Amino acid sequence: MQVLQAGQHKFIYLELQPEMVASIARQAGFETRAKDSPRTIHLDLSAPVRQGPLLLFDAADPANLGWFSRCQFYVDGRTGSIMQTPMTLANKRDRGGKAQLHAVKLSICKELPATFRLPGNQPLTEQVFYHLFLNFLNALTKNGVAVCGAGSIQPLAGRTETVGSRN
Repeated sequence: MQVLQAGQHKFIYLELQPEMVASIARQAGFETRAKDSPRTIHLDLSAPVRQGPLLLFDAADPANLGWFSRCQFYVDGRTGSIMQTPMTLANKRDRGGKAQLHAVKLSICKELPATFRLPGNQPLTEQVFYHLFLNFLNALTKNGVAVCGAGSIQPLAGRTETVGSRN
C-alpha cells in the first residue's frame, strides 16, 4: 500500500496482484478473466457449473425478505457500486442484451481517498481487501447480495419481476 499525494489530495494506492485476485475467485468457485490497468482491475466472473443463478436479488421486493435478512453486501442499483467497498458490479449480458444468470463483471478500484474506511472504521489494506473480496464472492454464491434501488443492475435471483406498479 502506498500513499499518493496530488496537490492537497491524498490517496491510498492498493498494490493488488491480479494473479492473487484471480486465485481467490477460483477458490470461491468462479472462472475468471482479469484485466489489470494502472487504476483498476476488471474481472469477468462466471460460475457455469452452478445449478441456480448467482444470488443477486432485489432488496425492495417483499418476497425476497428471507434473502435480505442474511445479506452482508448491498449494491446501488443505479451505479453498481458495492456499498462501503472499492468494488463496482455490473451484469454480464448475452448477445440479445439479457443478463446472464451465472456471470457478472466486477471492477476493483486501486486508488482510494486517504479517508476511505470499511464499516467499523477499519482501514483498507491489501490483506483486508483479499478477505473482503472472498467474502463478497461467497455471498454471491451462498448468502445473497442485495440490489438496492432500480437502475442499471438487474437482479438475478429471487423474485426478479414485480407485478403492477412499485409504490
